[in-house]
Amino acid sequence: MKGNNTTEILSEFSANLTFEDIPKKVLEHIKLLFLDGVGCCIHGNTLPWTKTLMEVVLNNTDIQECTIIGTGIKTSLLNATLINSTAGHGFESDDIHRESILHPNSIIIPVSINVSEKIKNVSGKHFLTAVVAGYEVATRVGSAAGTELLLRGFHPQGTHGTIASTVTAAKLMNLNKSQTLHAIGIAGSLGAGLMAAQEGAMVKRLHSGRAAEAGVLAAELAAKKFTGISNIIEADYGGYLSSFSGKNNFARSTDQLGKVWECTNTGIKPYSSVTSIHAALDSLKAIMKDNKILSSDIKQIKAKISHPTYVHCAWAYENHNVTSAQMNIYYGLALMALEGELFVDQFSAEKISNPKILHYMKKISAEVDPEIEKLGHEFRHMASIELITKDNKKFIHTEKFRKGSPENPIPRNEILEKFNSLAKFSYDHEKIENIKEKIEKIEKSNNIDLFN
Repeated sequence: MKGNNTTEILSEFSANLTFEDIPKKVLEHIKLLFLDGVGCCIHGNTLPWTKTLMEVVLNNTDIQECTIIGTGIKTSLLNATLINSTAGHGFESDDIHRESILHPNSIIIPVSINVSEKIKNVSGKHFLTAVVAGYEVATRVGSAAGTELLLRGFHPQGTHGTIASTVTAAKLMNLNKSQTLHAIGIAGSLGAGLMAAQEGAMVKRLHSGRAAEAGVLAAELAAKKFTGISNIIEADYGGYLSSFSGKNNFARSTDQLGKVWECTNTGIKPYSSVTSIHAALDSLKAIMKDNKILSSDIKQIKAKISHPTYVHCAWAYENHNVTSAQMNIYYGLALMALEGELFVDQFSAEKISNPKILHYMKKISAEVDPEIEKLGHEFRHMASIELITKDNKKFIHTEKFRKGSPENPIPRNEILEKFNSLAKFSYDHEKIENIKEKIEKIEKSNNIDLFN
């Protein structure tokens, strides 16, 4: 397909997509991603940065139409999507589409829930169709942008996250092809987010929220004939791909559209940290488990990783806060060695600045592996760990595909356990089971109402 009508092709696909077009296996995977996203939002709305955002944006004059997930609070649609999507990305637990470097469910799921609340009487089938449309369009555009967008310093969550939001909202609102095209053209122009935030700034979480807010606003404006950039994805000057990545791989956005489903290439995370270090975590965990090595036995840990992972995660751990800890390979490997896990409990205030942990990090180094680099973008998450014990025994383990990737999926029971562990911050067992049941049977619903 030609690059000069990429935006039009994607708009037409979204506007015309029906529930019957979507294979059963895709729908089943989407429901797991949906469940995972709800869990992330529930936990995320208990976090200090999300509570601060609520304090700033909520006021007594708000229209009480949409739910802040995990709370009894209702607010306007734009405020709800802003807060809920910030929460969804609030603890690095949201899903990941490897090629686009996008965490879709922290944006698409709160947007779909909140827009459905405002519209009212949205069927489960229409709901799922909108979610799939958001996943397919945004991940394809993000994949066309590739790693170059990240290496230029842009945060994918804030850039093509706007496209994820607007396509989802536009589909729920039944916008036609032309309206959807203009909605994408509005939202894409509002994309923003800089990766320097990963070294400790709370604003990283807000990138997701602002993308969600921008996408919903764009869809509402387009519904009222407000116009956007009609060729935003492919425009030579000031277009999405030309500006954010410098690439013109238009075909990646549209090839096999409706035949190859990118949402099935989206994986769920077992660790509450940046995905780029997960293969290294898996490798270290495997070495220690298989050889019964204790943290006290270890003299040195060397991580061999891709260049994008090195740039993204292998910087000096200096800003001792949750964001920097979650994005840092040295902290992650240290906690995996010391505690054998890297989830919510490993990022407590006590641990992120603990002298024992900071000292242990001195055993750990990272370097770019030319052999991993040769494999290209698809293997940028690959990692190899070389572990040397105090008695100078050497162990090496390499993981091509992290646990949770499409090639190495997490079992369904572990996904449900992850949801339970996140949802328990706000709900009791009965409520948690009720939410899970509603999501499992959502296509049979005539009205989306997860939390009542």
